[in-house]
Amino acid sequence: MNRLIETVLRERLLVITLAVGLLLGGILAFKRLNIEAYPDPSPPLIEIIAQQPGWSAEEMERQITLPLETQLNGMPGLDHLRSISLFGLTDIKCYFKYGTDYNFDRQEVINRLQMVTLPAGVQPALSPQSATGEIYRYELRDEGASLMDLKTAQDWILERQFKQVPGVIDVVSFGGQTKQFHVELDPNKLIQFNVSAPQVMQEISNSNANVGANYLELGEQSYNVRGIGLFRDEEDIGNVKVAERDGTPIYLKQLGEVSVGAKTPIGRVGRDYNPDIVQGVVLMRKGEKSMPTPKAVRKKVEAINNGALPKGMKVVPYYDRTDLINVTTRTVTHTLIKGMILVTFILLAFLGDLRASLVVALSIPLSLMFTFILMVIRGDSANLISMGAIDFG
Repeated sequence: MNRLIETVLRERLLVITLAVGLLLGGILAFKRLNIEAYPDPSPPLIEIIAQQPGWSAEEMERQITLPLETQLNGMPGLDHLRSISLFGLTDIKCYFKYGTDYNFDRQEVINRLQMVTLPAGVQPALSPQSATGEIYRYELRDEGASLMDLKTAQDWILERQFKQVPGVIDVVSFGGQTKQFHVELDPNKLIQFNVSAPQVMQEISNSNANVGANYLELGEQSYNVRGIGLFRDEEDIGNVKVAERDGTPIYLKQLGEVSVGAKTPIGRVGRDYNPDIVQGVVLMRKGEKSMPTPKAVRKKVEAINNGALPKGMKVVPYYDRTDLINVTTRTVTHTLIKGMILVTFILLAFLGDLRASLVVALSIPLSLMFTFILMVIRGDSANLISMGAIDFG
């Protein structure tokens, strides 16, 4: 130890150079450090959701939940499964052990789902939700538009726009009215024309499609031939041929009325004094950085409000994780600075020498810079817990 102290005192220029290099390296590492509000301490979690409207909880458990659990068991790194079966809904959570790779676990779940035999029409999907995934909330607002218009813009414009942002995995919408085409059949007309309701449903499904054919050659030119059958409005649906009697077609409009309506809502979202709004929640992909992703989302919102939406419609944000990150990091930064100043005064009071106190106090910011370098190398993030630990240290 004495030799080390003698060497440090003798090679002052080398010590100063190393200290300056450590300081510059720490500043560079701090700029590259991922800053979070709160860390995600949970192990890798993959959630599977399957729906079958109209089925009881017992049917969902027997025909969907149990086959999925049987196939998902035995995955590498799997700790345990938890499932719940509700009316028309199956929810299975796969908890993996600490240290396993999230992307590998997710791919393993996808591979297992492809080997499960489920009832017709059931398509299990993975939930994009994570413990710290919510980074942005907004309200879609337009004084002159209906809730159906707002919901349509949310589903067909905003969701596609936000998913183009790097780091965003999904956009979840709440509220509004989902547009639907309603066919109200007259039972007396069905009896009169001897047509059943399943027959009407089958014909509607068969008619809502474009059909490709072959080529029509006319001289030296050829033309593509295809049948256009996708529905555009109520009139197209009403002109669907349901049956034929003695060479006379029976159209859907003869059996009932076709109208535009809204899907039956199962909830409502309100904000302040507005009892019904259209809200969107932007979710960040697990493992992405919390500062660049919201910044890219804000740029996308600015671009959307400048022309991507119908006239008069705009996105009004009311939650941005960046604000929370700034508040927490500012609080911890002030605490660190006050702590270093307090330690310096305590050293000065006990040592009674300004030079000795400053030499000892300089080890605090240098130690902090060294910590930042190690955090970047390890891939750790600066958050309320890690910075608090540094502050205590």
